Amino acid sequence: MSGQTLVWDVDFNTVFANREGGDEMRPDQTFLFTRLEPEVGVQFVDSKHNTHRLMGGVTWYQPLNDGLEGYKVLPTLYYQGKRDHWAFTLGAFPRRLMKHDLPRYLWSDSLNYCHAQVRGAMVQYEHKHRWLQAMIDWRQMQSRTRREAFNVVLSGGTHLGHSPLYALAHIQYNHLAKRKDAPEGEGVNDDATINPMLGCRFDIGKVKCSAEAGAILQLQRNRAENRWRTPAGFIGNLFAHWRWLEVKESVFAGKDLFPLYDQFGSELNLGDPYYRSRFYSRTDVRGHLFRNSHVDVSAVLTFHATDRITGFWQQLSCRFYVSGKGKKFDKKQHRISPIF
Repeated sequence: MSGQTLVWDVDFNTVFANREGGDEMRPDQTFLFTRLEPEVGVQFVDSKHNTHRLMGGVTWYQPLNDGLEGYKVLPTLYYQGKRDHWAFTLGAFPRRLMKHDLPRYLWSDSLNYCHAQVRGAMVQYEHKHRWLQAMIDWRQMQSRTRREAFNVVLSGGTHLGHSPLYALAHIQYNHLAKRKDAPEGEGVNDDATINPMLGCRFDIGKVKCSAEAGAILQLQRNRAENRWRTPAGFIGNLFAHWRWLEVKESVFAGKDLFPLYDQFGSELNLGDPYYRSRFYSRTDVRGHLFRNSHVDVSAVLTFHATDRITGFWQQLSCRFYVSGKGKKFDKKQHRISPIF
């Protein structure tokens, strides 16, 4: 076994956003918040070449206001083990450890802003052109005023031979249980998502592009009603990247993906409420104003269009991330990615 090594990292995020045009679920508003996530821990490598890391720290979320109202400080404490192409994480750990973000119909912008932690376990596999990520997040504990809630997500992707084609999929099960000593008629709720996709990577001159298309099927029920709701639809994504500029277009067409949202809101349905529309188009235009291995300052213009409303969001964000062993910084050759 190798000697123990002190390891640490600091992740800082700040976002200024202005939202114009929307409906009652996405009202016009302007907000700014900062989030600071320092961690420190120990790491060692055992005789079988497994790497073990125990990390502790805090997540401090602070919205803009005249005082300190609305802030949250949550403890971070987790174990992570790695061997070859596998990684296992257990505890209360930062969501940034996910190598593959969840699509917005599974995890909304608002939750991404405010809920930076996973409380549960995650298994990851990454090798050449294949990847797998499985996670359970225990979101709420049961009490007389609060329901127990957790969600399980399995995601994966692979290239198809030596072609530019690839396949990926997301499968989610989200559970909302009763309160302790629940009143008569309160039911347990289930929310399942199945989303297979097929994609293709290609270049247009110096512009790197990819396109994806697939289906999404929701299975939701309130067990007190004893019936399933099964809305479905089409999902399509188009990505383009040239130097410092990125464009992403996402399109959904189908039935309301969250038929129980009026009853349970984001306690049950974690995705963006825009996906309640029969048609939804979201266009993100991101410019990286300054970007290297530790800092990313970017500006984003987001255009929304549904069968009922249009919206326009503007966002300026900064991510600052450093990590190290002992008194030295880790040398990273790749650029960091913005979280928002």
